[in-house]
Amino acid sequence: MNVLIKSATVIDTSSKFHNQIVDVLIEKGKISQIAKCIKNTSNFKEIELDNLHISQGWFDSSVCFGEPGFEDRETIENGLKTAAKSGFTIIALQANTNPIIDTSSDVTFVLSKAQSQPVDLLPIGALTKNSESVDLAELFDMKNAGAVAFGDYKKPITNPNLLKIALQYASNFDGLVCSFPLEQKIAGKGIVNEHVSSTILGLKGSPNLAESLQVARDLYILEYAGGKLHIPTISTKESVKLIREAKQKKIDVTCSVAIHNLFLTDDVLNEFDTRYKVNPPLRTQDDIDALIEGIKDGTIDMVTSDHNPQTIEEKKVEFDHANYGTIGLESAFGALNQIFSTKKSIQLLTKGKERFGTVTSKIEEGEVANITLFNPNEKYVFGKSNILSKSKNSAFLGQELKGKVYGIYANKKIVL
Repeated sequence: MNVLIKSATVIDTSSKFHNQIVDVLIEKGKISQIAKCIKNTSNFKEIELDNLHISQGWFDSSVCFGEPGFEDRETIENGLKTAAKSGFTIIALQANTNPIIDTSSDVTFVLSKAQSQPVDLLPIGALTKNSESVDLAELFDMKNAGAVAFGDYKKPITNPNLLKIALQYASNFDGLVCSFPLEQKIAGKGIVNEHVSSTILGLKGSPNLAESLQVARDLYILEYAGGKLHIPTISTKESVKLIREAKQKKIDVTCSVAIHNLFLTDDVLNEFDTRYKVNPPLRTQDDIDALIEGIKDGTIDMVTSDHNPQTIEEKKVEFDHANYGTIGLESAFGALNQIFSTKKSIQLLTKGKERFGTVTSKIEEGEVANITLFNPNEKYVFGKSNILSKSKNSAFLGQELKGKVYGIYANKKIVL
């Protein structure tokens, strides 16, 4: 589709048009012209929106949909539509389906379901067969089929030797290994952060140590074995410190943080609302301050919505029995834009693409058009009407957010 975007403020620090208000002409999926005023001589579809800003298309490194097997939570088709209307042009799909995505045919299936969609789907294959942390899955075959990384979603690699072998094996084909940071024997049956609030509420606590001990172990193994490691969704100040020190040693590690772990503390648990039951758990303000500092100094490489739909039957039960997880695509930009400047929020939402094997497209003439359209100034209270997902388990309901997403242009398609 050919499109003329009118009077848009460009937020792209890699572009010479950064912070300028310009018109952008897109022809056959590429940016053909950027200028102060472009006349619509060919009668292209024209986009003119209130306080329109544009940036490189956003990327999310951890998204769950459910299909195949859990279509009642979310389908790939509706999930990708939700991602598009939330500003994301590329998402990495987790393997927590039924069956688990642990073979090349599984990878081929999810890619086929995402064909001809405006949003690119990057499959993350399971690291171990059935995500049971016993035997490695078909990593090389999945890589050839299109998997961009390998990890067992929310499940730690309990056998340290298995992580060592995975790193060594995957390094032969530049594979990225993801290791969820949780030492289960320390965490025990803990379901929330071990803190004053868990004691008052009578809920079993999981201490910061359960995360940082696993991070320390994984970093030692990485330093010994080599390879590429990604530690998803860290949540503690100790983890930030350990990863900062590892990066100073030039060890090849990246990490992410879930946006809800930057926005909410464990104080919200006082009504036992299972929307706030997430893994890793919501922590304290001290942890949030350390995470934000880690983002500012580059220790934390990327943020993620950690979008994890759960049905009402899986959430509307006693806190102990509820599934972990919150949806987060729809609220990602509004929440980040409350914490950071718009420029910083956009930087965070566009980082991580290269680590997961995809390219970035600058807002420059001649580049492939992969663009997010948004208004950074609109404030609103996030409600059920803002949820586009099939599941409604959002930890952000009732929160004041800042920034409205208009949609995307990607893969020669526009979604508004």
